[in-house]
Amino acid sequence: MYSPETTKYLIHLTLQTEGVVDKPDVVGAIFGQTEGLLGEDLDLRDLQRTGRVGRIDVQLTTKRGETRGEILISSSLDRAETALLASSLETIDRVGPCTAHVRVDRIEDIRVTKRRKIVERAKELLLEDFDEGSINSDDLLDEVREIIRIEKLELLGEEQVHAGPNVLASDAIILVEGRADVINLLRYGIKNAVAVEGTNVPQIIIDLSAQKTTTTLLDGDRGGELILRELLQIAEIDFVAYCPRGKSVEEMSRKEIVKALRNKVPVEVVTDHAPTEGATGPPPVRTVTGAREAVGEGERLPQQQKAGGQKGQKVNPILGEHMASVRDRKIARFLASDYGVLLESSASDLEGALRTLDGDVEGVVVDRIVDQKLLDQIGGKNLEFVAARDFKGIIKRPLSIRLIKIG
Repeated sequence: MYSPETTKYLIHLTLQTEGVVDKPDVVGAIFGQTEGLLGEDLDLRDLQRTGRVGRIDVQLTTKRGETRGEILISSSLDRAETALLASSLETIDRVGPCTAHVRVDRIEDIRVTKRRKIVERAKELLLEDFDEGSINSDDLLDEVREIIRIEKLELLGEEQVHAGPNVLASDAIILVEGRADVINLLRYGIKNAVAVEGTNVPQIIIDLSAQKTTTTLLDGDRGGELILRELLQIAEIDFVAYCPRGKSVEEMSRKEIVKALRNKVPVEVVTDHAPTEGATGPPPVRTVTGAREAVGEGERLPQQQKAGGQKGQKVNPILGEHMASVRDRKIARFLASDYGVLLESSASDLEGALRTLDGDVEGVVVDRIVDQKLLDQIGGKNLEFVAARDFKGIIKRPLSIRLIKIG
């Protein structure tokens, strides 16, 4: 548009002709009709030749037999000379054979524009690109504590699996997938976690699970599901805790970890037996034959005991009471984390109720059959459990949702 060598001012002109013209016609009219008009010192050709005026840039559009456009001329003259040159261009009244009208739109000070851009960029750099120099004591402490936690990691067995410092002394252990998961649990004061380190379960994990009360807390993805299936076959698992769907244990917050461990369920709830080799499809759904056999958040866990292990606790009947109340009434109840009723609707309108659902909903109890399509909709709401009359056509069961069949 304008030459870098002549960047003091930029003259903006508008052009209108009563006919069709091209750029060479406009440039020719500018030189021809201003020649000698301002004397030798301000002759446009001489000014261009000496570099005091830049090239003439013309942008035209033609429509319905008329031509409109913009003319840009850069200048390194002083303010008075530039204004005089600009006003002389308004004397142009013809372009080629056509009547023309030229008017100065504005004269832009290029230096002002540059300064404005410099200031705006300086603001961006000040706000975004300076390294923070302030000292946050909490951040410094967290960094130091992180190093201490890592140093507390132990390596167990011939396989040298990563574990928390209290694994051997504790009566209970938590199986996680990898080293980063153990470190995250250490961050929140949980020191009895052991890393499985993939689907090839180490012998030390098998030995520890036989001696101690064992809970699994694996990632909420396909890899976590596969590791759980293998552990169910070769290790003695007592409880299963669920990571939020699509999240890994190393990303979980303290609140999420505490909630997952508090909501752990006996292994029998996940499956009545470990899947056989080559089996496909989801684990079997446990049938609850009585209202007081259900397991959920806020309930005590069924009694569990193994050689050298600790006794468990008794069952709390709150969820079971909801199941007994819903059975044969063709209704659905959405429950909060304390098992209070958030919403009650018709079982046939469960899909509609799901669309309007908001807030912290823990699970749903419904007197109807749940198929794969409905289960997918429920899974999209991040519920912890579904208690239903029956489950039919379930091909892909979300690992993070507990399916409880109302007997």
